[in-house]
Amino acid sequence: MPYVNIKITREGATPAQKAELIKGVTDLLVRVLDKNPATTFVVIDEVAMEDWGVGGLPVEAYRTSLKSPS
Repeated sequence: MPYVNIKITREGATPAQKAELIKGVTDLLVRVLDKNPATTFVVIDEVAMEDWGVGGLPVEAYRTSLKSPS
């Protein structure tokens, strides 16, 4: 029974967007792993931005670095 955990930041994902994520992941599991959709579990965790990072920087600092000219 496949279990997928999606982490998204708390930036206003709507219930409809979350439903689309679940549909997309379920479709992927069915097509790639040949699993029955009724046996797949997809969990979406919303995490605060300050709790994660990219490239050794907190995500807010990373995003700021992308916006500023080098």
